[in-house]
Amino acid sequence: MLLGSLAELEPDILVNNAGMMPAMVNFCDLPEEEMQRAIAVNLTAVLQLTRIVAPGMRRRGRGHIFFTGSTAGHAPFPNLAVYCATKAAIGGFAQALRLDMAPHGVRVTEIVAGRVESGLYKDLLSEDARAAMYAGHSAVQPQDVAAMLLSVWKLPQAVDVARFDILPTHQATVTGSQQKK
Repeated sequence: MLLGSLAELEPDILVNNAGMMPAMVNFCDLPEEEMQRAIAVNLTAVLQLTRIVAPGMRRRGRGHIFFTGSTAGHAPFPNLAVYCATKAAIGGFAQALRLDMAPHGVRVTEIVAGRVESGLYKDLLSEDARAAMYAGHSAVQPQDVAAMLLSVWKLPQAVDVARFDILPTHQATVTGSQQKK
């Protein structure tokens, strides 16, 4: 019922920010139900919501659809095969959808975030491990991503940012490599 009522809304912006991280284990050891849950949350739900909202934007000739991707969708990480696969699928979908929607005045942007201080690791790492991971400004803050998203959204309608990468300053590459001093 809720999805049907969403079709009646006429949003000008959609931020697909779905994401969950399955257990960080070797793919062969990942329980089937965790794999299916990650696919359902990270990919299927995003496709379904976009399918509800995008036709109205296309019909009105305006709108902006954002997808929260990840550096993990553009570079491999050990013990994250399913997460990487779902985020790579989001990246490919966002770019193809951008081509479908551009002739209709609808913009599409993939947000490629490095480490963001969020609840993504809440069920996977202890509070101490998360605190250490985020220590020393080693993560982008959610408000930084929001500010960047708003900056892109406010650009003139004739400008379409296909993708933006937002990384902590110390994260020199999508894989997190740092240059030696």
